[in-house]
Amino acid sequence: MAHFKAANWKREQFRRCLEKLGVMDALAKLSVTLHEESKKPNSALDFFFFYGAATPGNPEIEQLCLELAEMKEKCEAIVEENKKLKTKLAQGEPLEEKHAEQDYYVKRR
Repeated sequence: MAHFKAANWKREQFRRCLEKLGVMDALAKLSVTLHEESKKPNSALDFFFFYGAATPGNPEIEQLCLELAEMKEKCEAIVEENKKLKTKLAQGEPLEEKHAEQDYYVKRR
């Protein structure tokens, strides 16, 4: 019986902590949003994670979105450069000096 009371006490403390941090209100708002959603997702948990993280005005999310966009641009530029270099290599053209030096150091390692 003492074990049951300890578990209830811990659960109550956890619930109070969640209320104090605003988690309970956020879950309630997300539940209402999910209920009002015309196209229901396959997983309610995925819905909570997606909409819970993507709250408007969240500076961390906005920063991550900017970084993601920058990384996508860099990746596209690198892929394009890689295609050009492969074409040059296939045609037997010499690579630019900076690329030839980089290749030399990579091969030596």
